[in-house]
Amino acid sequence: MTLNLPQLRAFLAVVDAGGFSAAAAELGMSQSAVSHAVASLERELAAPLLIRAHPVRTTALGERVLPHARMALSAVRSVEQIAADATGTMTGTVRLAATPTVCQGLVPGLLRHWREDQPRITVRVFEGDSGEVAAWLEDGTADAAVLIDPPPAAARAFPHADPGIQLATDEYRALLPRDHPLADEPGVDLRDLEDDPLLISPNGCEDRVRTLHRRAGLRFAPTHRVRDLATLIRMVQAGIGVTVLSEVSRSLIPADLVLLPLKPQTSRRLVLTGPQTRPWHPALRTLAESAAGHLAPTTARPAEGRPLPSGTR
Repeated sequence: MTLNLPQLRAFLAVVDAGGFSAAAAELGMSQSAVSHAVASLERELAAPLLIRAHPVRTTALGERVLPHARMALSAVRSVEQIAADATGTMTGTVRLAATPTVCQGLVPGLLRHWREDQPRITVRVFEGDSGEVAAWLEDGTADAAVLIDPPPAAARAFPHADPGIQLATDEYRALLPRDHPLADEPGVDLRDLEDDPLLISPNGCEDRVRTLHRRAGLRFAPTHRVRDLATLIRMVQAGIGVTVLSEVSRSLIPADLVLLPLKPQTSRRLVLTGPQTRPWHPALRTLAESAAGHLAPTTARPAEGRPLPSGTR
């Protein structure tokens, strides 16, 4: 039996992209070449790995092969890192997952910086909710993620895992129409918004806003739950209610709204990290170091006060 890396790379690309055509675009190959590589792998294993449907799915054997294929390519990347360290260059494609707020408020600036600072590294962005982002990082769909408040328990379970880089401490703010009676204040107390209809996004923010209400001694009773951030902002513009957003959203706020400091105060940590249970993509270490140098020293630092991952400074 003779397996090779192009076969495994094609197999993983089809699984991650959900089809042969998308995988071909991802790899910069023809669709027929990707189909041939996967078919030759299946011939070597004497069994199908994929159910050719829309989207493509793995067979039972394919599901068992998948993590080993990811580990094989991860080992190759580690070898590439050794060579890159020796020559002072780094190339590759890093798949980065993040939530919509982070994608819209923080990631564009990072992408622009990385494009200028590390032009040989390509970053592809995947947007999802907090649960999807964590799952993509765990199963290998993403090589990296900006996680929100990653739990310390992960570090205890995998004491040798890289902690990642804290990109920002993201404080929560009140979002109000500019004609709101409190819009000209330097800050706003949550208790002063008790009579305003509350709009909320039913993702990670809801738990924090619920906690804020509990700390303020208020009943948490949102009038509307809105998943899409743009819809949430438009509803505040329309005077339907007020909401609570994080500081990273500021660049998205139109001129007829204000984002004000909020009491009680609370914040979240935004951490750029790789997987806990597998080696990092070699290029991610370079991106993490680059991000740490680009962002303010008070915001970009090793997560949980621990050293930068090996290979970064």
